[in-house]
Amino acid sequence: MIDRTSADDLMSLASGMQVGAILVLAHDPGDVEALLADRVRTVPRLRRRLVTTPFGCGRPIWIDDAAFDIARHVSRTTCPAPGDEAALLNLASALVIRPLPRSAPLWSATLVTGLAEGRAALILVFHHVLSDGIGGLAVLANLVDGAPHAETTPFPAPPPSRRELAADAWLRPPRRVSLPRLQWPARGSRCSLNRPTGPRRQQAIVHTSVSRLRTAAHRCAGTVNDALLTAVTGALHTVLTKRGDHVDELIVSIPVSTRRATTAAHLGNSTGVMPVALPTGGDPSSRLTRIAAITRSHKQSAVSAAPVFRALKVLGMANWFMNHQRMVHTVVTNVHGPDHPMRLGGAPVIGLIPLSATTGNVTVAFAALSYSDAFTVTVVADPDQVPDLAELTEALRAELDLLR
Repeated sequence: MIDRTSADDLMSLASGMQVGAILVLAHDPGDVEALLADRVRTVPRLRRRLVTTPFGCGRPIWIDDAAFDIARHVSRTTCPAPGDEAALLNLASALVIRPLPRSAPLWSATLVTGLAEGRAALILVFHHVLSDGIGGLAVLANLVDGAPHAETTPFPAPPPSRRELAADAWLRPPRRVSLPRLQWPARGSRCSLNRPTGPRRQQAIVHTSVSRLRTAAHRCAGTVNDALLTAVTGALHTVLTKRGDHVDELIVSIPVSTRRATTAAHLGNSTGVMPVALPTGGDPSSRLTRIAAITRSHKQSAVSAAPVFRALKVLGMANWFMNHQRMVHTVVTNVHGPDHPMRLGGAPVIGLIPLSATTGNVTVAFAALSYSDAFTVTVVADPDQVPDLAELTEALRAELDLLR
């Protein structure tokens, strides 16, 4: 079969966004290059590169990289002193914004040693065009211990001919997605959250418990995601007030997957976007109750933004729009990660941290990932536009504690 990009994939490709995760390990797993060299064989796209097709042959496709070399994707480094969480995050921030070369498969893995208490970490980075968050979990499941055995499919497979590409492009049935019309909230209030961003990014994290958030959410007829949104809006309200911005409502873009699960053989992006206007004031419990009601009323309003993005791309306005839009103040994504403990090369995975990067004029965004009962929220920001990231992180921690 021809592995062709989707409309959502093309939007992710144009955005240039790279994402990933940090696997915090109890100790050095040893020869991680040899380990990953064997396990990437179960994830076809980790040995494929993205190429354009001739005119009339449809969207870009993924083909086996005949020159694939695991050494180009896996490296080892020592964490700068003092080897703590902040030093690890600084290293990961630099890696997630470093562009992956388009001439090779779009991923990298960096083993970090020299962490406190004899720990190590594996920083995984991939271009968002490779997959969304649900697909990322499928990739992770094939890389950790206990992954399925590698298939014996011959590698590399020859790329499809021009005739095969043309036939596939013309005969492939169009993907029909039955989604309601997008109802975007009114344009957001002007505030310091929307400013042109530069090339640098900084990550900070907050830890809490899934079970405690779930308990707090259920008291207010909400979900864990509603509790996260409540903490985020409260924290942003605190920081914005200190900046002199008075915003009673924030427009939050929430990525929503259109699938609950996938396999490593079927990656790509299959997401919609749910924009919601959320309150920032009031005590946490009343705000959580209001937010839960708002998100319930929007559950069926998530749609793909690909058609709009394609139109802007054709008009040559996509980049301008991303840098000047006032339709979204921030982005909050939440992925339900593995419920069971994992190991990599025999080393227990004792932490799982999501990595992301903001785009356009969204100066700060939030990514959450659960692992067993641990719930980790990464705050990613442009440090030049968000000099008070430490205050924002502490405000988020305080809001989560209030919910607990």
